[in-house]
Amino acid sequence: MTEGHGAYAGLLDPRESRFPAVWRSRLPAQLEAVFDVGRHGRWSEWRSVLQRLPEAPASCCELNREVVRIGSADDIGEEERRTIEPLLRRLHPWRKGPFCVHGIDIDAEWRSNLKWRRLEQEIASLEGRVVLDIGCGNGYYAWRMLGQGAKFVIGIDPSLVHVVQFLAVKHFAGDWPVHVLPLGIEDVPPNLGFFDTVFSMGVLYHRRSPIDHLLDVKGCLRAGGELVLETLVVEGARGYALMPEDRYAQMRNVWFIPSIRTLESWLIRCGFRRARVVDVSATTVDEQRTTSWMRFHSLADFLDPENPALTVEGLPAPKRGILVAEVP
Repeated sequence: MTEGHGAYAGLLDPRESRFPAVWRSRLPAQLEAVFDVGRHGRWSEWRSVLQRLPEAPASCCELNREVVRIGSADDIGEEERRTIEPLLRRLHPWRKGPFCVHGIDIDAEWRSNLKWRRLEQEIASLEGRVVLDIGCGNGYYAWRMLGQGAKFVIGIDPSLVHVVQFLAVKHFAGDWPVHVLPLGIEDVPPNLGFFDTVFSMGVLYHRRSPIDHLLDVKGCLRAGGELVLETLVVEGARGYALMPEDRYAQMRNVWFIPSIRTLESWLIRCGFRRARVVDVSATTVDEQRTTSWMRFHSLADFLDPENPALTVEGLPAPKRGILVAEVP
């Protein structure tokens, strides 16, 4: 067992009875691969941040609010605040949020609360459900899912810095039934048939085969389970999808951006039923922007300065659709 794996393994007890047994048996080997020193050279630095966070349990956690609030400013003194905030900032870039940790406002690049607002009334109740969040980032949505009554939430995201951000928040929040693992959908055992709800948000357009992704997601769900799918979409007839020749909004890893009708067809072809459109919205510079917690370029830098309806590559500016569908 590597040092990195040993440090992480205690954060998901292998005896965790709510975790799928068939996946639990594979998890040690999966984590061994992830925490290979050659793959994640900054793991030691990020682990040091986690180790230096002071013990300051949250007096309360408000998870069903647009800003996920972990604790209160009154839970810590000024000296602790001067310790905690710089440590959290060392985990830059914070992509999803907003969070407020012991009165420290983490203003992430994405105002993820706006996306949650668009879908929360349109999906099946999460009360008592077991949920998988694919491409979960730092777990903002996972906390919101708990806030809406989910029984158990597993998030997966291969970006280790996002997982470390989640662990930093959970350090203060305490023992909640939520885990974020540094894995991808390919690490989930096929045809698991375990989850009541699966979220795939901001993932589909990064997959070289969107059909395979939808089939993999379907295999995660139990009979009658619900998929919540959010992805980039474009205008177009059924069957149309945009495939950028190179970059899209400066992203290299965008493969297929379908029309809404094409996306519905893909879901039907993959065996989902009752697919329906929840929302279609243009992404704005109010929702995705540079902040002191995410200092890199953001949406405003990716749009044509002469025509914000286009990306800098001359392609349609980002528009996102949300669909929900069921497994028979």
